[in-house]
Amino acid sequence: MTSSALPGMDPSWATSAREATVSTMRAVKWLLLIVALLVVTVAAVAFGLIEHRKSTTTAQQDALAAFYQPPSPIPRELGTVVRMEPLGVTVPGGTGFRMLYVSQRPDGEPAVSGGMLFIPSTPAPPEGRPVVAWAHGTLGMGDACTPSRSTNPLQDTDNWLGEMMDLGWVVVSTDYVGMGTPGPNLYLVAQAEARDVVNSVRAARNVPEAHAGKRFIAWGHSQGGHSSLWTGHLARTLAPELELIAVAAAAPAAELNRIIGAQWKTPVGWVIGPEVEQSWPVVYPQLQLEGVITARGLANSERLANECIVVAGIEGLARTDLGQDYFVADPVTNAAWAAAGR
Repeated sequence: MTSSALPGMDPSWATSAREATVSTMRAVKWLLLIVALLVVTVAAVAFGLIEHRKSTTTAQQDALAAFYQPPSPIPRELGTVVRMEPLGVTVPGGTGFRMLYVSQRPDGEPAVSGGMLFIPSTPAPPEGRPVVAWAHGTLGMGDACTPSRSTNPLQDTDNWLGEMMDLGWVVVSTDYVGMGTPGPNLYLVAQAEARDVVNSVRAARNVPEAHAGKRFIAWGHSQGGHSSLWTGHLARTLAPELELIAVAAAAPAAELNRIIGAQWKTPVGWVIGPEVEQSWPVVYPQLQLEGVITARGLANSERLANECIVVAGIEGLARTDLGQDYFVADPVTNAAWAAAGR
C-alpha cells in the first residue's frame, strides 16, 4: 500500500522526506569531496615542501663538499687546522666558524674531523680563555646530519652558547671523524671519540684569534655524554699538555650493554643498531653480524645509519609496530658483542 492510500495522510510528506534525504546525501557527498580535496592538497603541499627541503639540503651539501675534503697527505700534527671559514649564523656575544682539523683514528693514523669554533667578542685574559669542548649526541651519520654541515648548526647549542660567550669562554664542537668527512664514523667507540674531543681543543688553541688556553671542560649529551666521560678518562694520556678541569655528561650513553640490552627490541634498535653495525666491526672485526642482526636489519643498515635521527626514528616506530625487529635477539648475550660494549 502506498502512502497516498493511507486515509487522512497528506501524500506530500513522502516526497518531502525523499527530497530531504537526497539533499542530505548530496551534502555528505560534497563534504566528502571537499575533505578528499583538502587531504590531496595538504599531501601535495607536504610532498612539495619535503622535495624542496631535499633539494635545498642537496644543494647545500654539494656546496660544502670541497671544504670537508682532507688534504693529501694529511698533516700528522694533531689539532692542525686545515681550513676555517665563517659559519654564517648569528652568535650572540661572539663569532662562529666552521673548521676542518686533524684528529686521529684509534689505530694511530691521522684523519680529519669537521667542527665548529665559537670565539667571544670580549677581550681575552693574559692566560688565555677557558675552552668548552662540546660533544654532540646521536644525530645520524649522513652529511646533512653533521652539525657543522647542518642547515641549523646551532640546534644543540643555541640555548647555552650565548652564556658561554658572555663568560668569555671559547666553545669548540667536534663533528667526529667520518661524520661529514670521509669515513668510517666510529660511533660510540670510546678511543675515537675521546681523540676527536681533545684534538678539537688543540685545534682551538691553534687559532690565534681564539686566544684559547690549556684549561678545558668536556661536555656532551647522549653519545656526546659517552664521549665526554671517556675524554675525562683518557685526556691525560692523549693530551698531557692540556688541563682538563671538569667533565659534564647529560643523559650519557655510559653503560652500552645495559642500554642495548634494554632497547634492542624497541624502535631504538632501528636507530642506534644501524650506526653500531656500520661502526663497530671496523674496530672489532671479531663481531658476528649473522645471527645477531636480522636479514631485514642488515639489508637496511647502511641506508638507515645515514638517515638523520628523526627520519630513522619514524621508520623504527613503523617497523616495530609491524613486528619487525632489527636484532635477532639481545646482542649482549653474544660474548663478542658484550665485550665490545664494555
